[in-house]
Amino acid sequence: MLAPAPLMPPAAAEALVHPTPAAGRGGGFPFETRLSLEPLIAYWHAREHAANPGVARLARAVREQVAEAAACRGNLSDIQDLDQHHDLVDTLMLAVFPPATRATAIAGAVAPFQRRSFYHTPRFAEVLLNKDRTIKQPLNLDLATLESQLARLAYLLILGREYAAELHEYREALPEQGAFIFTVPDYSLGLYRHYSLSLDSTFVRVRVVGEKPVLTAEQVQELVRHRHRLDLWQTLLPPAHFVLEGFNLLQLVDVTTQEIVSELKYDLLERDVLQASDRLEQIQEKLRVLFARPALQLGIAAYDERKQAFVDFGRKINHSFLIKQMQGQELESEFRQLYARLLAERVPLVLEDVATEPGIPEGLRQQMLRLGIHSAILAVLPYGPDTVGLLEMGSPDAHAFDEFDVELVNQFVPLFAVAVKRNAEDLETRIQAVIKEKFTAIHPTMEWRFNDAARRLLARQEEGNRQAEMEPIVFEEVYPLHGSCDIRGSSVARNEAIQGDLIEHLTLANRVLKKASDVQQLPILDELKFYVTKNLRRLRQGIISGDEVTIYDSLRTEVEPLFEYLAQNNPELRPVITSYWQQIDPRLGILYHRRRDFEDSVTRLNDTISAYLDEEEEKAQRMFPHYFQRFKTDGIEHNIYVGGSLVQNKPFDLVFLKNLRLWQLLVMVEITRRTHALRAELPVPLDTTQLILIHSQPLSIRFRQDERQFDVDGAYNIRYEIIKKRIDKATVLGTGERLTQPGLLALVYTQPREATEYLEYVDYLHDRGLLEPGVEELELEELQGVKGLQALRVKIRL
Repeated sequence: MLAPAPLMPPAAAEALVHPTPAAGRGGGFPFETRLSLEPLIAYWHAREHAANPGVARLARAVREQVAEAAACRGNLSDIQDLDQHHDLVDTLMLAVFPPATRATAIAGAVAPFQRRSFYHTPRFAEVLLNKDRTIKQPLNLDLATLESQLARLAYLLILGREYAAELHEYREALPEQGAFIFTVPDYSLGLYRHYSLSLDSTFVRVRVVGEKPVLTAEQVQELVRHRHRLDLWQTLLPPAHFVLEGFNLLQLVDVTTQEIVSELKYDLLERDVLQASDRLEQIQEKLRVLFARPALQLGIAAYDERKQAFVDFGRKINHSFLIKQMQGQELESEFRQLYARLLAERVPLVLEDVATEPGIPEGLRQQMLRLGIHSAILAVLPYGPDTVGLLEMGSPDAHAFDEFDVELVNQFVPLFAVAVKRNAEDLETRIQAVIKEKFTAIHPTMEWRFNDAARRLLARQEEGNRQAEMEPIVFEEVYPLHGSCDIRGSSVARNEAIQGDLIEHLTLANRVLKKASDVQQLPILDELKFYVTKNLRRLRQGIISGDEVTIYDSLRTEVEPLFEYLAQNNPELRPVITSYWQQIDPRLGILYHRRRDFEDSVTRLNDTISAYLDEEEEKAQRMFPHYFQRFKTDGIEHNIYVGGSLVQNKPFDLVFLKNLRLWQLLVMVEITRRTHALRAELPVPLDTTQLILIHSQPLSIRFRQDERQFDVDGAYNIRYEIIKKRIDKATVLGTGERLTQPGLLALVYTQPREATEYLEYVDYLHDRGLLEPGVEELELEELQGVKGLQALRVKIRL
């Protein structure tokens, strides 16, 4: 039932209707205000002869009641007067509080622009009032801002009531009056709600005190133009000249849905919003407010249509609370059944009660219940014809969601879909940037050709050919250069390192087993000693494929667990067992001395070669743009392709090819010198060999979309690739000697004129003192599928 507010202390009532000038004008609300029902009484008086007989009879009854309650007339200094005449107040307020909406409306009445209600609906009290009937402090407005807004509304009221003529031509420039958003806590849920609050000043009168300030048309215009400058308003319209009498009507409308959806729109359009867990928590909190579910749990999973799988968002974040728990083949299969249903129907799936909901695979049902999910909504995130992810909302309460929530979910599903799609695109952009920087991607020299092809593809698709494919990317008439720096005997050195580490590891294990046999007689110790001794004898004769895996597996599963038992139960064995573990690499769980030295040596050689090659390659690109590839194994290989078809708007001449060939020779000589100088510093002294393949005929290269790399194109050109793969094992005809040797540079060719060109370069290098005197001209043994190869071999001055 609607009723006046309970009794208040006289001091509080006095402060309500007569704020002191000092308080009112010293930074708070600047006007003196007085609570009065006179404007409302006048409203009823004017309707005593209304055409509607019911209204007229009610108005006359009001007059009679008012005549008997003199305490309700004039300015009210004590709200207790209203409390004593609540029947009259109820009747008066029928003008603005219709009985039919009393139970649902959120409305109240306050002294002009004040914050204490003297009359209100039950919902108004529930939503907006503290226990003392003061209006709650909104979460989105501090007190100073709130009083400033109320002051602006009061000034606009004064301007409209007292200066209507002067304001006439500027009225359209004024903002809509008396409405703003109030965000207030909902203590019953532990959340907050958004309300649109409108302030109705129909029953507020403006009384002028003393002489009314005069405003010129220019001053009115200035006030309208600077309506947020309260200092200007106070100067032109001093608050002491105006008193506000009557009361304001406050009307609230719940706009939580509109506000939350609007906030989600701005949140989800920001970059990286799904990459940070704290941002997702903020979005989850807003959905809790939207659905009035304090325990709502939000999950998002991105879906990759190409992989037909759910993927992480990057930075090791997967926001799904459901999918990441689907471990095990059976659960994954059950979830895929559910997801297939979602994809087929493309509407949110509401699970009102997970425990009893039909159509959920049983294993999946139990997993959701173990996660504490008793009610849920699952919705695919569509982006055009594609699906980019899955939205999950779960609650620990059964029947927390129902079919009526689907309409609400549909309002923000597109926002999440855009966010997931944008996140996927941003992630792909970052991945491509890394690929371009770290791996072989589209070489800058050739990028123009890919751009042209892509532009033509888009043009065909826009013309209606949706089945159009990317045109072949082929570069014709390009000249290849190939070179390799191989680490001599790397396979043998690696096997020797593995063999040495295995022998030492078994020796250490055998030492522990022998010491343990002296302390405690166990048959298993004798059997393990036999196993270790047998493998030591065999390893000293040589290592075969599979030895490493088999021996380490036996040590890890049979021998080392026994060491842990012995150390716990035999204190005298702890020193020898501790010594054993000190030799084992804690990360790999194996003895890793010689192999570490070998790997460090190979890495230092490769890094030295790569760094120098990359540095020189930058200089070579400035000579003439070309395509460059570098491969790292036990050594470094590189391929260069140069020709006019690779570049755009730049003429090509064979002088650039000759320049690159000489550059390659100089680089290979310097690499040999650097790796030789590095040999003495390596844990395992390794030598390198250098080889250049000369090929004078131009060929074509084609981009292979499946492998994202270039290969030579055409049957004839395949022979060049075969030679590249086999010449590193080439031997000299009649001697069986390997062509490549440490300290020597080998140049392989097929045509005599190719040798003639390079002999000129060799003479130049002799003259510069980079090569030792002499040149070997050699024929090579026939390789599989390749014959007729010849070579030049020169000794590098180290």
